[in-house]
Amino acid sequence: MSAAPDEVEQPDPKGRVSATDRMTAFSDGVFAIVITLLVIELRVPEYHEGELLTGLLGEGASYLAFVVSFVYIGVLWLNHHALLRLIRGTTLTLSWINLGVLFGAVIIPFPTAVLASAFTHGDTDDQRAAVALYALAAALMSAPWLVFFGYLHRHPALLERRVSPEYVRTQRLRPVTGLILYGLSGLLGWFVSPLLGLIGVIVMITYHAVTSEGLPRWLTRR
Repeated sequence: MSAAPDEVEQPDPKGRVSATDRMTAFSDGVFAIVITLLVIELRVPEYHEGELLTGLLGEGASYLAFVVSFVYIGVLWLNHHALLRLIRGTTLTLSWINLGVLFGAVIIPFPTAVLASAFTHGDTDDQRAAVALYALAAALMSAPWLVFFGYLHRHPALLERRVSPEYVRTQRLRPVTGLILYGLSGLLGWFVSPLLGLIGVIVMITYHAVTSEGLPRWLTRR
């Protein structure tokens, strides 16, 4: 008998392996909703006649927070898209891990709103707390990515034939880097300067953007 349309030919030892189409479609939908939620947070400022420009400038921190988070979610989507291109099928366990990845993405609008509010209306202590919260959310988001790569390394039958387990093992360096450096950015923002902590977060987002297609394959050669 031939395999069902949503199943791949090579089974996983611990359960049925399904095609990734539904996982990809669902994940893309979640990322789209998250970006939409970011836009909803933008508000027209209150202003008196002739003072619209002043009101808009006063909301500059909110607009900056939106841009940073929009780019961040875009980078996450690019990384997720590249991640799913590595696999030929998914299992129930891997689908749960993917939900963990998506959970990390859907919480981003909340620290974004906190960050915008703190830099618009708060004092330095508020800004420290906001930057630390944003960095903490970003650091925790790295955890399910680490689990995802670890699962693929232990189940090479799920990988595309062109992808080696050694390559997947090397990619675990990216979420490990995220866990450490986002955490350090939060500490920097809390103990030293909120602005420096925010810069650290932006640098890490840039790092994940540059490596969205994965670390170079020559790192897997020893």
